[in-house]
Amino acid sequence: MEYAGKLEEKYKAITLRKKGYSYSEILKQIDVSKDTISRWCRDVKLTKAQKLRLYQKKYSGGLRGCIIGAKKKQKEREDLTRKLTEKGKKEIGNVSKRDRFITGIAMYYGEGSKTDGDVSFTNSDPRAIKFMVNWLREFCKVPEEKLRGSLYIHDNLDKIKAEKYWAKLTEIPLKQFTKAYIAPNNPHRLRKVKHPYGVFRITISSTDLHRKIMGWISGVINNSYV
Repeated sequence: MEYAGKLEEKYKAITLRKKGYSYSEILKQIDVSKDTISRWCRDVKLTKAQKLRLYQKKYSGGLRGCIIGAKKKQKEREDLTRKLTEKGKKEIGNVSKRDRFITGIAMYYGEGSKTDGDVSFTNSDPRAIKFMVNWLREFCKVPEEKLRGSLYIHDNLDKIKAEKYWAKLTEIPLKQFTKAYIAPNNPHRLRKVKHPYGVFRITISSTDLHRKIMGWISGVINNSYV
């Protein structure tokens, strides 16, 4: 036999349930177990509108939980990335002149032209372009007037702005830029603009320099892990 207090709670629970309250909402007002609420309210029939409200509430709550969980995981990834980046920087330490020399050879091997006589390096990363133009000046002793720049960019982006950006970054005068290649943009393709300044190419016309760089590459590759 249920006590008067429990009967009052039971009546209140049934009343709230008839109004379309969820068990979780009822539990916030009545201090009993969820099993008890379920037992008390199991014969209460909900209207379609009430069922829809409970479904939407449950769905939105689940979605909110997913969003919170996703943001938490994103923050964890960002924190881990930051820690690993800082660890990597510390492991590198100070970079010597020879370190820069070998790094430039490796970067040219990866992104530079292998065609005989064509010394060129192409990239969209400003850091890579800045490093390589300075590497060409420092180690290849390229005269300033021999440096050429060229741009590959889609027609929906600002060509003039992009050329000014690369000219300032590389310190190559605009008058030493060759004709830009303007690629048609497909308006029907959803494309995230990753490279607002396009792709930049540094070029020096010198067969002798190209062959020397190829020799440096062979020296590094052939004499490593022997």
